[in-house]
Amino acid sequence: MRRGFIWGVITTIVFAMLVAFFVGLTGRITMRADILPTSIEKNIAMRMMDANVERNAPKIANPAQPTDQNIVAGASIYLKRCALCHGDPSLPKSPLANTLYPPPPQFITEVPDMEENENYYIILHGVRWTGMPGWKNVLKDQEIWQVVTFLSHMNNLSPAAKSVFGLSGRSPAVAPAKPMKMPRM
Repeated sequence: MRRGFIWGVITTIVFAMLVAFFVGLTGRITMRADILPTSIEKNIAMRMMDANVERNAPKIANPAQPTDQNIVAGASIYLKRCALCHGDPSLPKSPLANTLYPPPPQFITEVPDMEENENYYIILHGVRWTGMPGWKNVLKDQEIWQVVTFLSHMNNLSPAAKSVFGLSGRSPAVAPAKPMKMPRM
């Protein structure tokens, strides 16, 4: 009897996997970025990504000290490589923000809430099934750390760092971290 139960569980799991593959391979699961995700996707995907990054990010300290030189360099790289999707102090909401799924965080209004080593890991490797590429073949390791340093200090930019974005005066106000809102379609 016990053996029959185990085979029943295994058969049910295999059948469910076959049904999922059939549904996916016949185009019944949408890949559109302009519609809201299912509740399963909303509740599980971000948790899975956070757990994966936390587990796999190297447990190392940021070697790029928060000097004005490193923050300005990071701001310059961010403006050239990141601002189109993530916004910048002069344009806090990127024009692409609602055209990507999941929408990229807008770092001017949604402060990065991960540790520096985790942000480094994401920038280095990217995030699968999003518009976030891995930059390890484009940027040097030092440049990635400079972007991480900029992200960690973007709420208190020096005049030199602000000038990268064509700004002067005091730093733009960075709102406390908050959950991202999904666009309504």
